Amino acid sequence: MSEGTFWRIDQQPANSIALIEDGGVTLTYGELAARVAMLRDLLPARALMFCYCENSAASLSGYLAALNAGAVPLMLDGALDPELSQQLLHKWQPALIWHPDTRQAEGEVLLHQDGYKLVATGYASPKMDPTLALLITTSGSTGSPKLVRQTYRNLQSNCTSICDYLEISASERPLVYLPMNYVFGLSIIHSHLACGATLLMTQNSPLQGGFWAFVKAQQATSLSGVPYTFEMLTKLRFMRMNLPSLRTLTQAGGKLSVTLQEAYGQWAQEQGKRFFVMYGASEATSRMGYLPPAIALDNPGTIGIAIPGGAFALEDAAGDVIDEPNVVGELIYYGENVSPGYAGEPQDLASGDQNGGRLATGDMAKRDAQGLYTIVGRKKRFLKVFGNRVGLDELEQLVKNHFPQLECAAGGEDDHIRIWLTESASADAVKEYVATVAKLHHSALTVIVTPEIPKNPAGKTLYAQLDSLHG
Repeated sequence: MSEGTFWRIDQQPANSIALIEDGGVTLTYGELAARVAMLRDLLPARALMFCYCENSAASLSGYLAALNAGAVPLMLDGALDPELSQQLLHKWQPALIWHPDTRQAEGEVLLHQDGYKLVATGYASPKMDPTLALLITTSGSTGSPKLVRQTYRNLQSNCTSICDYLEISASERPLVYLPMNYVFGLSIIHSHLACGATLLMTQNSPLQGGFWAFVKAQQATSLSGVPYTFEMLTKLRFMRMNLPSLRTLTQAGGKLSVTLQEAYGQWAQEQGKRFFVMYGASEATSRMGYLPPAIALDNPGTIGIAIPGGAFALEDAAGDVIDEPNVVGELIYYGENVSPGYAGEPQDLASGDQNGGRLATGDMAKRDAQGLYTIVGRKKRFLKVFGNRVGLDELEQLVKNHFPQLECAAGGEDDHIRIWLTESASADAVKEYVATVAKLHHSALTVIVTPEIPKNPAGKTLYAQLDSLHG
């Protein structure tokens, strides 16, 4: 495996294909490097730059140019609501904006390239820490003022680790359809550019017919998704598709139901392919753990082990390390990919490392005798129901495992649990099951049928929206 600093694409063989756009351009590494260099020369070091992202060569060029110039990009959804966009612009006052022609931005146009524009706003960039490389909005909150700060070391460390355990080579042709402004989608780009692979970029989703035509025509070798992706793939009868070039599936972005984990693990084993269940967070740049495919079928429901270069530990409520197996505690991660902290105001961009390579994940987990970790819920996603502690994430997973055809979400407040479903026919059966498995009286449960479970672009459930819909 040949692996380097992923943003230095000029170090890859110039004639190798860097990316193929769905219905668009094909660029070699040399051609992509030329586009990046043209843009890089216009970017002052330490300039704050809004990058409105889409899965295209132009969007990628702007991002790579920023990293190479020492400018600091804030990754935003290319289709971000204009009102939210204005709020962010007013708060952060970026010196530069890289955006598709479909969006508007006031200022001097410095460059027009492949359907994107570089605009100078006239704002002066705030003082920034010299190690700061990238800003990511916190998960599920594209309009949130809280940003995750990531350093050059964070980015390269996590990229190197991913290249290692996924054994990525230049022969890979990964499908790039997850949002670029989402750390999982961005990490796929990083790790494959580092190894000289060919990115297959599309703005379609698996629910669109053109998506699968692109997969087959370009002989995609890997497909990545969040739990919701794999729920969709199941409904699309993915495991019956003929995709001979596909050799790796990777899942992150939340806990996959045990039922689906077993199903895709079994399918991968029968087809001679690899299925990786992974665990990560924006605050750790991307990945923290993975379950090796060789042991996946024997250990459904676990997230596995820490990535190369990282380490896990469990702590009890007093902050003491838990050494015994099968005892639940908060999952703590240690590694060079742990971000230095958040930014809530422009002056926070000058802050140094506030975490010291240690991340308290907020996830409650246990470790078995083999050293494999299993997430059992979120530290803050627990309710007291008539004196009993109930984990909402665990309850949600139980429902999904027992009713694998259903979309559901769990929420509520102390002494009352709400289960949202998208299918009315199963409402009574779900309520009876939850009451039985959680040993709760029916009066503590409400099942609500809704047309859809709201999710962010990365496929994560937006629980706050569900609560607001309930009123």
